[in-house]
Amino acid sequence: MFGYVPLGMAFGMLFQDLGYPWYFSPLMGLFVFAGAAQFMAIGLLTVQAGLLEVGISTLALNSRHIFFGLSVLNKYRGRGLRKLYLIFGLTDETYSLVTSTAAGEPHNKQNFYLLITALNHSYWVLGCTLGALTGTMADIDTTGMDFALTALFVVLLIEQWKKVREYLPFLIALLCGLMGIFLFKDQMLLIAIGLSIAVLILQWHLSEARK
Repeated sequence: MFGYVPLGMAFGMLFQDLGYPWYFSPLMGLFVFAGAAQFMAIGLLTVQAGLLEVGISTLALNSRHIFFGLSVLNKYRGRGLRKLYLIFGLTDETYSLVTSTAAGEPHNKQNFYLLITALNHSYWVLGCTLGALTGTMADIDTTGMDFALTALFVVLLIEQWKKVREYLPFLIALLCGLMGIFLFKDQMLLIAIGLSIAVLILQWHLSEARK
């Protein structure tokens, strides 16, 4: 909640700078529910990007969710219609909680994952709403406010480190991220994720071969 609500407020206030009605922000939070993609959409809407450009950019940015989904297949298996909502609500923050927090008794896991997803979704919509209303009632300088997304990802990184306690995945991610920044600026995120996955798979095969 302390991550989603302030971040949603930042998005809501930045979105209001575009001049849209205030309720567009909470509706976007409700039906899109993609923090990084929503922040990117602000820039795309500012330059009046076409639908094709918006679609390709969003697909490239959110491609990381493919890997999120593959890693939680066993956790979300066989959950009926609830599974559709769990898939829709699998954000970075939800993934971090689902993979790093004990779910308790096996029969409670289904409700546990569903409640995490629903609560995160509600926090995000609440933040978007509060931010949009604040943006309509006050003239606020939003310069630098988009850094809230980066700050939240740093918190998630710290939580993952506390859970995993293995330096190698984090070192690989850092090196791949730096390579993506300096060599592939336009598609940094997609390239960095792809390189990280390739290196981790190679490392796994090498460790299996030694057994």
